[in-house]
Amino acid sequence: MTAAFMDLVDVTIVNIAIPSMRGDLNASTSAIQWITAGYALAFAAGLITGGRLGDIYGRKRLFLVGIAGFTAASLLCGIAANPAMLVSSRLLQGVMAAMMVPQVLAIIHVTFPPHERGKVFGLFGAIVGLGAVSGPMLGALLTEWNMFGLEWRPIFLINLPVGIAGVILGRKFITESKAPNALRLDLIGVVIATAGMVMLIYPLTQGRENGWPLWGFLCMGAVPFLIAGFIAYEKYKIRKDGSPLVELSLFKVKSFAAGIAVQLTFGIATGIFFLVWTLYMQMGLGWSALRAGTTGIPFSIAVSAAAGLSVQKLVPRFGRKVLQAGALTMAAGLLLYIWESQHFGMGIASWQMAAPLVVMGIGMGLIVAPLTDTVLSEVPREHAGSASGLINTTGQMGNALGLGLTSVLYFGVIDDDTVFGPQYVDAFHSALWWVVAVLVVIFAVMFALPRKQATAAHEGTGPVDGPVDDAVGVAGDDAGDGDPVISPEKVPVA
Repeated sequence: MTAAFMDLVDVTIVNIAIPSMRGDLNASTSAIQWITAGYALAFAAGLITGGRLGDIYGRKRLFLVGIAGFTAASLLCGIAANPAMLVSSRLLQGVMAAMMVPQVLAIIHVTFPPHERGKVFGLFGAIVGLGAVSGPMLGALLTEWNMFGLEWRPIFLINLPVGIAGVILGRKFITESKAPNALRLDLIGVVIATAGMVMLIYPLTQGRENGWPLWGFLCMGAVPFLIAGFIAYEKYKIRKDGSPLVELSLFKVKSFAAGIAVQLTFGIATGIFFLVWTLYMQMGLGWSALRAGTTGIPFSIAVSAAAGLSVQKLVPRFGRKVLQAGALTMAAGLLLYIWESQHFGMGIASWQMAAPLVVMGIGMGLIVAPLTDTVLSEVPREHAGSASGLINTTGQMGNALGLGLTSVLYFGVIDDDTVFGPQYVDAFHSALWWVVAVLVVIFAVMFALPRKQATAAHEGTGPVDGPVDDAVGVAGDDAGDGDPVISPEKVPVA
């Protein structure tokens, strides 16, 4: 629980402090994008491998390595002397999170008997919700207080006592477990997939500042060929030893393929919105970090409330219509936000933003909570763990891609990004229209999701004792006992 909370707070705490980082380190626009996108990219690239490593070498061991590495990377972030060091440290944080996070739910799964897991997962959900709400406020307070003249640095340094406590408690109380039949590592698959992501996201992020050089277009043009090579290699791995990085047969399930598309595009939408929203309030309107952080409270509360309602009441009755209603509701909130921002201009107040943020939060809550289970509902039980790991990885990839696209959709319409004020506000309006368009696409793709959750497809016939093969909801081949598939990364970055 400590590790899950630390990871989630670290994800949600950073955006609010980005303007402070930029001013203190004199960072370029691409550097501030990499501070967030680098973490998401490294996390996405390592998620499934992290789960496999835990299965092979022991989940406790990988958990301790991950949390210790995450804590050390947080220290490096906190003492970063320049943008390059901060971005490098964030990449290391993402890699360590990919080692740590997959073990969290797997350890819960193998530690508690089936009849106790419901209470544990309920507590886990509460911790996740607390992290989502407290992260932005904590980031705003730590930045605003400027403790010891450190400005933004305490948002990373606060991880040190938490991480050290996690290592000590983990060594003492967590019991070791391994998968009896763990799949082998597919390192070549990881390298190809990571190369494809980098060759797409790096030129998008750096291209504008470098005048869109030819090498950038060549890199992006090579990505389809890398994807084709990745698919060919995964087919070879299936024939060779049956341990591919991605189980390609999953894409024969129509609802799963559609769900991957939804997860990717939703990640793009949220990646764009949360970064430009922060820049709009602090660099466009000139608000303090604390005011920007408190402005987002109605959004976080609305997400949490709608998420609980959608899972418990709405989705069991109305199925995919709830998710589609969420996409349209979120789009409506964005349109209202655009109108209010244009109508009130530079004089807009925090309370005037509450209405569009609540509408957006309701829409997002209707999507994020039930999406994974809906996508998995027609996946065969033996592949549910692998499928859910791929869903979470795809969401992180989408987030990193969305952050990279802000170079084009947001900074691309700003003449001089060192001059704050109205041009940042106008760029915010422009970016939001793109997010609305993405949500319309998501709404259309959701027609391929199953009308109702066919939960029997991945539920077991009864309790299954003993260790599971892979991390529930993160990576692996077996879902175990049909327990809820939950991931800390499913909570939006507010």
